[in-house]
Amino acid sequence: MDLKNIARLRVTCPDKPGIIAAVTSFLHHHGANITALDQHATEPYGGTLYLRLEFQTPNLDVSGPALERAFQDVVATPFDMAWDITYGRNTKRMAILVSRQEHCLMELLWRFARGELPCEVTMVVSNHPDQREAVENFGIPYHYVPVDGDKPAAEARMLEILDGQTDLVVLARYMQILSESFVGHFPNRIINIHHSFLPAFAGADPYRQAYERGVKLIGATAHYVTPELDAGPIIEQDVTRVSHRHSVEELRAIGRDLERQVLARAVACHLDDKIIVSGNKTWVF
Repeated sequence: MDLKNIARLRVTCPDKPGIIAAVTSFLHHHGANITALDQHATEPYGGTLYLRLEFQTPNLDVSGPALERAFQDVVATPFDMAWDITYGRNTKRMAILVSRQEHCLMELLWRFARGELPCEVTMVVSNHPDQREAVENFGIPYHYVPVDGDKPAAEARMLEILDGQTDLVVLARYMQILSESFVGHFPNRIINIHHSFLPAFAGADPYRQAYERGVKLIGATAHYVTPELDAGPIIEQDVTRVSHRHSVEELRAIGRDLERQVLARAVACHLDDKIIVSGNKTWVF
């Protein structure tokens, strides 16, 4: 489908009979053709409803802003909805933060170059200069922002670079802990890849932690970043089997493939507006 013709509606509200009928009838009345609809209710009665819906916009009888005002009055207010509508024609702008390890970065850039990630990669920001040539070969600006013991100054510089041209920040193995102030600029818009199956082995060096515990599975977790380290809403996870025969370095090598795949899937879900965040959980449709 042509992304320019797609709009996406996401809804969170108290569940009650008639919500789906009200939403679909409203869109039908205004000339929208619904092409995908997913929903989940937390309880048979009296729970919370989470809904994601895609519709085609070429035959709408009103503008986007007028449609949104009418939806608020006719549907959202009576059903006490938290909701948003996004439009495929508004390409999201994504910035990638990275340190020295390049595997997640290169996976994202390769998928972007192949047209598999519907976004504009506006820049790569790093606290090391190592990946400049590889990034610039994709025609993407590279910003080297060293930390050098002065993290507030480095974060201020990054915010200056990101300001006004970033809808999503992806930490592709950016090995710095971001401050609460920095995270607050991008609520539920910073995605991190953690090299363990959270909530196990949070924090530093999780592969060594896994090795020391003799685990039989290792994993990777993509999650939104919150001020609490490695505790944000989880978007995507995967695991693979390992054994006592694997060294720490072998675990890291095996884990790198998981990390790149899990992060790419999480980023794609965010770009396609498939995620609804509620508290510290996500509903991914």
